[in-house]
Amino acid sequence: MRVRFRRALEFAVENSLLMVLGTVIALTWANVDPAGYEAAVHPLHFAVNDIGMVFFFGLAVKEIIEATAPGGALHSFRRASVPVIAAVGGMVGPAAVYVTLATLANAPELLRGWAIPCATDIAFSYLVARFVFGPAHPAVPFLLLLAIADDAFGLLILAVFYPSAEVRPLWCVTLLGAAWLTTWALRRARTRSFWPYLLLPGSLSWAGLYVGGLHPALALVPILPLLPHAHRDSGIFVEPPEDSHDPLNEFERWWQLPVEGVLFFFALTNAGVPLGSTGIGTWVVLAAILIGKPLGITLSSMLATAGGLRLPAGLLQRDLFVVGLTAAIGFTVALFFATAAFPAGAALQQAKLGALFSLSAAVVAPAAAWVTRAGRFRGVAVPEPADVEGTNL
Repeated sequence: MRVRFRRALEFAVENSLLMVLGTVIALTWANVDPAGYEAAVHPLHFAVNDIGMVFFFGLAVKEIIEATAPGGALHSFRRASVPVIAAVGGMVGPAAVYVTLATLANAPELLRGWAIPCATDIAFSYLVARFVFGPAHPAVPFLLLLAIADDAFGLLILAVFYPSAEVRPLWCVTLLGAAWLTTWALRRARTRSFWPYLLLPGSLSWAGLYVGGLHPALALVPILPLLPHAHRDSGIFVEPPEDSHDPLNEFERWWQLPVEGVLFFFALTNAGVPLGSTGIGTWVVLAAILIGKPLGITLSSMLATAGGLRLPAGLLQRDLFVVGLTAAIGFTVALFFATAAFPAGAALQQAKLGALFSLSAAVVAPAAAWVTRAGRFRGVAVPEPADVEGTNL
């Protein structure tokens, strides 16, 4: 029984099922009892969004640190160039579509949410990519590299364009400086546990961002790169070797499961939107994601290859559009960007629904792969209209 429970828990963690469960509960609750839902989750917003999500973004930063380490997938120019360029295109494309549609709809109040469709949910995009392309296809690591670069740019956008309050640079710089000095002192003392780094410089960084007006969920972004860590990367989302006990790997081991709980509560507190709240903002976000993301990734990758760079062996240009569709699942990060971009109200509700509806890319991507014969559908014949008419049903 214990082994079965552990396997079920591992399956739920690997497939982000706790976050899906939180989303289902939130949507059901918000549509059955909106007042009760708001009364229950409102007190949780600060604890979840401003404190709990610190560790979610911390794990994202950990993957970026390892991917850019020597031997990492983003370390050399040869490996990183096309995925990073694709990530830039995958942010510029949806942002441009979003701004264009919001302007054409005469909805200037929506313009502040331009970054919402730029997000990529790594976990769900990865699962869809493995289904569409197969686990051994080069499109899967290409998507992961793209998504990691997307996360890095997204953290920068969140810090620069979405302050949580009036920016106070002096407080921010002073407390962040104290956090860095404390981190340096801990390194000098050869501190091997991640807890002192978390509790001392991590807390100072959180306070600096919070008092300084920036989003405190980014508190570990300036701290984790300074932690002692392995000098080489063992692979994207690969479990570190058993003998690697540096503070950064220990941080990942300890927080991997609790972060799944954080994501459950993040979905529970943020995904509860009455379905009747759909509006122009919903469709602007969704259209920007489903159109802008694949177009941006495809065109930027093609420009990169036209400039002399190379796609990974086995990744064809016709695969790129499908990769772009799998990257169009914004979900977690898109929801977070929506809460950062808009105050409570109609615009926020509409944007949240657009972020939730981006899960439709999980259906659109396999359909597009089948039509274009990409990925695992490369050898599957697409029936012509005459064949369909002549089929015996």
